[in-house]
Amino acid sequence: MSQLKIVGFAGNASRPSRTSALVQAIAGAAQLRTGAYTSLHDLTDVHPSLGATLDPRQAPPDLAALISEITAADALIVGSPVYKGTYTGLFKHLFDLIEPKALKDKPIVLAATGGSERHALVVDHGLRPLFAFFSADILSTGIYATETDFTDYRPSHPQLLRRIERVADELSFKLGVRAPLLAQSA
Repeated sequence: MSQLKIVGFAGNASRPSRTSALVQAIAGAAQLRTGAYTSLHDLTDVHPSLGATLDPRQAPPDLAALISEITAADALIVGSPVYKGTYTGLFKHLFDLIEPKALKDKPIVLAATGGSERHALVVDHGLRPLFAFFSADILSTGIYATETDFTDYRPSHPQLLRRIERVADELSFKLGVRAPLLAQSA
């Protein structure tokens, strides 16, 4: 069997970013359990190309490569900061460029960050319907975090860290890695 590939994508437009840090933490926890190759991307990697592309067949090489990597991945970890009650527009635009059947049955972890708890439902009312459209295999645990859940742009709140571990276990199971590598190395 070839090595599993997990792609993380954060819909943030600035660095440093709590959203990128959250996606990275989830990917790291999943990598420890699965041994998967992980790659991480954010909007700042493709911002100019993405904003100027209306047809994926005319995407510049950097954007075409990202779309290819996303569609070829064994699993995705996606996160977006909440802006005016939902995910960012360019985050959505990236997924608008992806063929609807390309994510069918692909395990997807959903994550979001926001300034307050009042945006916490974005995972279930914004991100989940978006990826349901693709018939993706959306994991049951979604993660939402606020600024208070981070220290120096790193996830630090114990409850958030437990949720990251939980979703990494779920993703490991979905990918067919029944015995977490984390436990095997202990």
